Amino acid sequence: MTFKAVLFDLDGTLLDTAGDMGAAANHVIASLGLPVLSDAILQCTTSDGSYALLKAGIHAELIEQHGLEQLRSQMLAFYGANLCHHTRPYDGVPALLNWLNLNHIPWGIVTNKPSALTLPLLAQLPLFSRCGVTVSSDTLAYKKPHPAPLLFAAEQLLVAPQHCVYIGDHKRDIAAGLAAGMTTVAATWGYISAGEDPNNWQAAYQIGTVFALADWLKDAFITQC
Repeated sequence: MTFKAVLFDLDGTLLDTAGDMGAAANHVIASLGLPVLSDAILQCTTSDGSYALLKAGIHAELIEQHGLEQLRSQMLAFYGANLCHHTRPYDGVPALLNWLNLNHIPWGIVTNKPSALTLPLLAQLPLFSRCGVTVSSDTLAYKKPHPAPLLFAAEQLLVAPQHCVYIGDHKRDIAAGLAAGMTTVAATWGYISAGEDPNNWQAAYQIGTVFALADWLKDAFITQC
């Protein structure tokens, strides 16, 4: 397979956002007098999003009493005001993106994070200044695991889907990539949900660190030259 572009999931793949996402969830949870979520729970729940984080810390009766959407609105308001206090790129990400830039390899982000949170977050991190395309959960009518966001990203980069690699840490990432006809990589350094086994996702590859991903991509692109 000839690769011409690289697409990434964001949370749990390029960025460790669990600290800030967790702080927002715990802000709401603590306001109800409940014990906050542990770091271990945050690490295995963040990739499932705001609803999952809230449900991990608030029992069903309180959710029904206060309303899940209201609780989520409170969480996202706090998160939106505190997007990048603890968030950091995973080790190796800056060097990987720099290598892609230096070699003129187009790359982009396809995330299920809403654009109102995605774009301000990326704006605070200069390493994303040369991102070729950013597709958020509300960019289109569909979000992952539907393939439409990935197909749209490939179109924006002017690269056919079959020449794209998509890298993500959740089964919906791999499902979307497979449906889009892309080569898929399971990022097993990310937020693997409790009870999930990446061996069952049918990704073409599983890679355990960003450094190993960089080596694999370099080999793949250099072999084509």
